[in-house]
Amino acid sequence: MDSAAYLASQLAKGFTRSLQQRAAGLGFSPGQFPILVELWSEDGLTQKQLLERVDIEQATMANTLARMERDGLIERRPHPHDKRAQLIFLTPKASAMQAEAVEAAIAADQDLFKGFRAFERELLFEYIRRILENAKRL
Repeated sequence: MDSAAYLASQLAKGFTRSLQQRAAGLGFSPGQFPILVELWSEDGLTQKQLLERVDIEQATMANTLARMERDGLIERRPHPHDKRAQLIFLTPKASAMQAEAVEAAIAADQDLFKGFRAFERELLFEYIRRILENAKRL
C-alpha cells in the first residue's frame, strides 16, 4: 500500500468498475471509452492515430475496434490516399450516446472523489499529472 503505482492501479480499477455499471446500459464498455472520446473529438482517424492518442497495445486496439464494429459503434472506410490504411468513423449510434457517456464518466469520477474538497482534488490532479509526465520519460 506504499506504492504509488499500485495505488494508481487500484484507482483505475475502481473507476472502471464505477463506469462499467453506468456504461452497460448505454452500449459501450470502459475499455472502449477512450477510443470514443478521441473519435468524438476528431472522427475519421486511422488505427495508428488512435494508438498514438490512447496509448494501448496494438493487439488490444485491434480487438477493441473489432468489438466496437461488431456492436455497431464504429465503421471502417478506405483511406483516400493510403491503400493500406482505413479510417475509423463513429456510427450514428455512437455519436448519439456521447452526452450520456460523458455524463456517466463524470459521475464515475465524482464517486471516487466523494468527501474531497475542491482544493484537495485539484492538488491530487496536479500530482498525478506530474507523475504521468515522469512515466512518459521511462
